[in-house]
Amino acid sequence: MKSEDTPFEGGPMDGRVLPVLLGITGHPPKTYRIPVPAPDGGPPTVLVYRRVPRGRSSRTGLHRGWKYLHDPTGQAGRRPRWPWSKPAPAPDATPEGKPDDAEG
Repeated sequence: MKSEDTPFEGGPMDGRVLPVLLGITGHPPKTYRIPVPAPDGGPPTVLVYRRVPRGRSSRTGLHRGWKYLHDPTGQAGRRPRWPWSKPAPAPDATPEGKPDDAEG
């Protein structure tokens, strides 16, 4: 399998460069999850990093590769986005057509 040295930015992995396995298309995965064991033996904490373009070449305009940015929420991008799916409601949003409970 082919791998590529990919830099990580933000979070506990800031500044580190790790070899990441490439997929069939030659790109690293869109999300990189790193399980970190808890010191007291509890459930592990999962660090989530999102793939973003590293930069663009000034001459050709092509991107120079990929890097991973820390995603502290770790929630975005977990579900596949189908064109016929409704967007997920915001956490504080009320369903459409129903009044707030506070208004009575």
